[in-house]
Amino acid sequence: MLKLLNIINKEHNRFVESHPNGDLLQLTDWAQSKRLTGWYSRRIAVGNENGEILGTAMLLFKKVPRASSTLCYISRGFVCDFNDRQLVEFMLGEALKIAEDENAYAIKIDPDLPLEEYRDTIEFLKTLGFRHRGLQDGMSKDNIQPRQTMVADIDKDDKELLQSFERNNRTKVRNAARRGTVVYRAERDELKTFVELMKETGERDGFLTRDITYFESLYDHLNPNGHMELFLVKLMPEDVSVSLQNDLLKVDKDIEKAARKKDGSKKENQLKDLENRREKLSKQLVEIEVIKQEHPDGVVLSGALLAQSGHKSYYLYGASSDSYREYLPNHNMQFEMMKYARDHGAKTYDFGGVSVSPPQESPHFGLWQFKKVWGTEVSEKIGEFDYVINKPLYTLAEVGVPMFQKGKVKLNKLLGNSKKRR
Repeated sequence: MLKLLNIINKEHNRFVESHPNGDLLQLTDWAQSKRLTGWYSRRIAVGNENGEILGTAMLLFKKVPRASSTLCYISRGFVCDFNDRQLVEFMLGEALKIAEDENAYAIKIDPDLPLEEYRDTIEFLKTLGFRHRGLQDGMSKDNIQPRQTMVADIDKDDKELLQSFERNNRTKVRNAARRGTVVYRAERDELKTFVELMKETGERDGFLTRDITYFESLYDHLNPNGHMELFLVKLMPEDVSVSLQNDLLKVDKDIEKAARKKDGSKKENQLKDLENRREKLSKQLVEIEVIKQEHPDGVVLSGALLAQSGHKSYYLYGASSDSYREYLPNHNMQFEMMKYARDHGAKTYDFGGVSVSPPQESPHFGLWQFKKVWGTEVSEKIGEFDYVINKPLYTLAEVGVPMFQKGKVKLNKLLGNSKKRR
């Protein structure tokens, strides 16, 4: 017989972290971090007569502007065995009681369940009264969380992990470490540096960024319990200078060796390539001396927030400078974060949402190209579902408001184009 259990936050988090369907977004730490953006939470735990926990759910609520109603969002769905249909139905019933108590117009869920294994669950959830929002593209703005993400298996040693990357990416990772970039776990006060990098990234890639209070809230709630770390990558000019000088010495020796060979087109081509290599290294050495003068203690080039829940780790936010991109700081950072997550119990590393195999002209093509070279596979989930409680308000909030907002965007574009033509 199923019943509600009264458990503390630690028990809730322990269950989420140990369950195969658990997710970072179901932790109490995550719920507390969302209060800054207007969300509040309630949670449920369901078990058997012996008090064994069988399922939990973190219910997030946000008030509808200028109304007394709310939206209930159970991010990544109930944490339970979805093959146990009686359990799922019981949990929905208890979630509905809370949602109605909070005057919610709907309950949204987006279970972290692979489509290949749980396709039948879509129909099952429909029989319970859920509306399926379809199998949307991973970068679709119609879903709250991406339905398609890229996930790497990191449960292997350093050599095997590096070998799992695509060949060209392995070379970039090795070069990034050799060229003088250092990855380190940063403290809270360096969030300022990270936010500045985020602004630079947003301006370059054309997206809006959040202010520092958002990232401070995430860090303050998730870091103390080991669920989040800030990583930064610093270019160390002194190390780069030494590396370049060693490379120059090697090229000089190769030139001497090639010069002793018999004359011929092969010799000429080899000497030409080596001279070009020497010229490039010499130029880089001059540039790094300038950097050494301007940034004697090094310069931060990129950063990221790494999150973790149990055996799952997540590349949550990343940012990088426009300067010195040839030193490939992100490649060194990703490899070091994957190793860090693995050493702290993670078996998978989620790179986040992608549009799978988009055409080259797609704005999401570059993201797909970057995320697919890390030994990743597409994790395709069953999608987002809505349980409608108040149909008129649901229609207004889910159809009317988005249509109005899209209309405003189109109107602003038309007005902008009209001004440009004047």
